[in-house]
Amino acid sequence: MSYKIVEYDPYLKPFESDIELRMSNYNRKKQELLGDNQSLLDFANGHEYFGFHKSNGGWYYREWAPGADAVYIMGDMNGWNPTGLPLTNIGNGVYEIFLQGENSLYGGCKVKTVVEKDGRRMERIPLYARRVVQDPVNYVWSAEILDDAPFEWKVNDFVPSKNPFIYECHIGMAQEKEAVGTYAEFTENILPRIKELGYNTIQIMAIMEHPYYGSFGYQVSSFFAASSRYGMPEDLKKLIDTAHGMGIAVLLDVIHSHAVKNTAEGINEFDGTDYQFFHAGGKGDHPTWGTKLFNYDKNEVIHFLLSNLKFWMTEYRFDGFRFDGVTSMIYHDHGLGVAFTDYGKYFSMNTDTEALTYLQLANELIRQVNPNAITVAEDMSAMPGMCLPIEDGGIGFDFRLSMGVPDMWIKILKTTKDEDWNMYHIWHELTSRRPMEKNIGYVESHDQALVGDKTIMFWLCDSAMYTDMSKQSGSIIIDRGIALHKMIRMVTMTLAGSGYLNFMGNEFGHPEWIDFPREGNGWSYYYCRRQWHLADDKNLKYEWLLEFDKAMVDFARSNNILEKDPISLYIDDNAKVLVYERNDRIFILNFSPWNSYESYFVRTGKEGTYEPVLSTDEERFGGWDRIALSMPYTAMQTGNSDWGFPIYLPTRTGMCLKKIK
Repeated sequence: MSYKIVEYDPYLKPFESDIELRMSNYNRKKQELLGDNQSLLDFANGHEYFGFHKSNGGWYYREWAPGADAVYIMGDMNGWNPTGLPLTNIGNGVYEIFLQGENSLYGGCKVKTVVEKDGRRMERIPLYARRVVQDPVNYVWSAEILDDAPFEWKVNDFVPSKNPFIYECHIGMAQEKEAVGTYAEFTENILPRIKELGYNTIQIMAIMEHPYYGSFGYQVSSFFAASSRYGMPEDLKKLIDTAHGMGIAVLLDVIHSHAVKNTAEGINEFDGTDYQFFHAGGKGDHPTWGTKLFNYDKNEVIHFLLSNLKFWMTEYRFDGFRFDGVTSMIYHDHGLGVAFTDYGKYFSMNTDTEALTYLQLANELIRQVNPNAITVAEDMSAMPGMCLPIEDGGIGFDFRLSMGVPDMWIKILKTTKDEDWNMYHIWHELTSRRPMEKNIGYVESHDQALVGDKTIMFWLCDSAMYTDMSKQSGSIIIDRGIALHKMIRMVTMTLAGSGYLNFMGNEFGHPEWIDFPREGNGWSYYYCRRQWHLADDKNLKYEWLLEFDKAMVDFARSNNILEKDPISLYIDDNAKVLVYERNDRIFILNFSPWNSYESYFVRTGKEGTYEPVLSTDEERFGGWDRIALSMPYTAMQTGNSDWGFPIYLPTRTGMCLKKIK
C-alpha cells in the first residue's frame, strides 16, 4: 500500500517499506489493544478505574502492581498503620480495597501505598493520585484525598485557533514576587496581560507534579496530579475556564518521554521491580537526564499514558498538548550528538518504532476526545511525517517546533558580525520545512532564557541593559539591540511557521535569565520570577519592545498572515535586504547596520498599489519614524518587465505593506 507521505516527499521513495512498517506496527498494536470493536476513547479510562473513587457508601482504591507480593494503604484515617488495610489481589496484577463508609476517607486526608516485595516493605505514592503534597516540616510527599463537588464550568463551547500564537508560561515564576506564584494569581494578574498582547494560546509548563522545582517540571513524579505548589485543582480549572472566556486556548506541556527516577515520590519501582513501567536495566535509564525511560511496547504502559492524556483533557479541559522530548523518545540513542543529514538516519536500527507507534495512538486518542485539539511535537530531528495525518503515513501531530530557528539566531549573534549576516542562510533556515507539514516558529523559548544561555536581548545588549534602558539615556548598543530585537521577531513571526511562540517576558526583552532556587544561589527566588514593572514603566525602553510585540501579533492575526506560505520576492545579500510576500502582504527588511537606501526598488511581480501599514521604525516602538505610513506606492513595469516600485529603506528597519488596489 502506498501512503501520501511518499507522494508529498519523493525522497522517501527508497524508504517506502519503512513507512509501511510504521503503519503495520500501528495497526498491529491498535488491534492488540482494542480488538475489533473498542475505540481508544473507551480504552483510555484507567483514571476512572484505578486510584480513589467514592461509590456505594464508601471508597474504592485500586492499583496495578504486578510485581508486588502484597499491597496496603495507610494514612491519616488509620493512624498510618502500614499493614492495617490490605488490598486484595483480584488478578492481572490489580489490587483492590473497599473502605466502608463515606467518611472512611475524606477531603484532605493524607495517604500512602505500602508495597511488599521479596521481604521489603516500601512506601509509595498512589499511581493515579490527583493531588500530592509535601509536608512543610519533614518534606515528605503524600497523596491527599480530594472530595470536592464537580467544578461548574462557565465556558462549554470553546474552539482553539488553528493558527496558534502561543505564550509559553510557568505558573510559579509568572509573578514578580520572590516566591512561587499560584494558579489564582496567574488568572488574575497574567491572563489579562496575555489577552492584551493578543496571544490566543498559552502553553503551561510544570503542571504535572514534580518533586524538584528546579527541574522546570520536566522530571514528573505523579502523572495525574496538578502541582500542589500553585494551589488546588479547582484553581487550575478556574484558570483554564477564564482563559477560554478570553478566547485563549490552553495547552499542557506533557512529559511522556521520561519520568523522575525517585522511588519514594515517583512511579519508578512502584511494585518493587524496575520494569513495571520502564525498560529493565540500563536501557531504562536516560544517559544524560538521569531519568527513567518508558517501555512503549508494553500494553499496560500505553494504557497508563493514554489514560493520562484523556484525564487532562476531560478533567481539566486542556485544549491539547506540547509533547516534550519527542526526539529522545523516537531514537534509541535519544538523538544525542546526531546530525540528521540524510534520510537513512530516520529509518534505521536506531529508530524506536515502539515510541512512534505510541505517539500515533496518542494523537488518534486526542482527536477522539476533542477533534479541535492541538498537538505540538518538540522534535529537533525533523522526522518525516511527524506532522502528517496518520492515514497518510504520518505520526499525527499538528505542528513541530522549529527548534533550529532559535539556535540559528543565537549562533549568528555569537559568531557573526552584523555586516556579515547571510540573507540566503536566514531565509533558508526560516522557511525550510517538510512538505505539507506545519511548524511553530519562534525566536526563543524557555530554553534560551535559562542560566547557561542568554535571551536574544541579552545577547544583543548584555550589561548595557543595566545602565541604559532609561528613555533619557542614549546608547548605540541599546539602539542596535532594540532595532534588531524587533526585526528578528518580525521576520521569524512572518516566515518561520504556521504558528508562533514566545516565552513570557521575552516580548519586552526581559533583562534577567531564569535561575531556580538551588544551593548554589542560596535558594533564592530573585531570578525565578518576571519583572513586569519594567514593561509597565513608561520611562523605560522595555515599553517600546512590548508595544511592538503587541502590534506585530495583532497585525499577523488580523491579516491572517500565517494561513498561507511565504513567497520570496527578492533576496539581496549585498544590501542585506529580504523582500517577501505572505497572504498578499509585502515585507521588506533591511538588516544592513549602516546603509539606508534612498530609492530601493522593490519587486512585486505584479501590478498594484501598496502602502506601509507597520514599521519597526515607528516612534511608538522606539524608532525614528523614517517610514511614512499610509503613503501609496504604485508598482510600475520597468524595462526588463519587472513590476515594482522604489521606496526609502532605512538601516535596520522592517516594514509591511498592504495592497490597497
